[in-house]
Amino acid sequence: MGVGISVLIGLKSVTLFILFATIKNYGYTLLSLPFLYASLVSFLVALASNPSINLPILLGKNSDGTFPIWSLVMFSPYLYFVRGFSALRRMSSGEPPYSEICEGLYVGGWPCSIDKLPSGNPAIIDCTCEMPRMLEFTGNSAFLCVPTWDTRSPMPADIEVAVKWACRKRAQKIPVFIHCAYGHGRSVAVACALLVALGLAEDWKNAEKLIKQKRPYIRMNALHRKALEEWSKDRLSSPKVGVSSVILSSAIDRS
Repeated sequence: MGVGISVLIGLKSVTLFILFATIKNYGYTLLSLPFLYASLVSFLVALASNPSINLPILLGKNSDGTFPIWSLVMFSPYLYFVRGFSALRRMSSGEPPYSEICEGLYVGGWPCSIDKLPSGNPAIIDCTCEMPRMLEFTGNSAFLCVPTWDTRSPMPADIEVAVKWACRKRAQKIPVFIHCAYGHGRSVAVACALLVALGLAEDWKNAEKLIKQKRPYIRMNALHRKALEEWSKDRLSSPKVGVSSVILSSAIDRS
């Protein structure tokens, strides 16, 4: 995307508010209220997804990939919109739901059904804050959630946690599936770092080229590349794992 989610959802908020005002002016006050509510939700999402704020926890996604009832109700205009839009976009694109980058490592879009998931009961790294983990997957696979807004990037520290988690799974010969909404940005950033950590790429730039050979439509933006640069510098300057990362990683493994 040429513009970020905060701009796109901000424009949606304005459009919905105009619809609300128009319908209300025609005297259909009750009918106009859902448009007002959807406009307010879109405005809140646009604000929280701005890079200067970057608050993906706003949507309340749990560490197991599910959403609490209050979130499904409160943010329903946004959550169900992005799910529907994602399904339509992926159907029209004709792109495979996932691509095998190397043996045991897959990158792809949101697995909305079993057939969109690689075989072999892979460990899943979910890089979305807006897509749910489907009920049929719950408890069947190792799972790590790295909640990130669409068109934004996981923080370097979150990338490192995901990389260490995935490296442990690969050491156990467990396949790893990294996904975001479409398998183009957020998941690719994490996969680039993982390829470097596994010794399959010299740096994240070469890793990006490797992934692009297998999944041609990837599109990392400046935020993804900046996070990978920071992750690379931190990795070179701080090879030791911090106490907080160890505690978090251990907690994830036990879950």
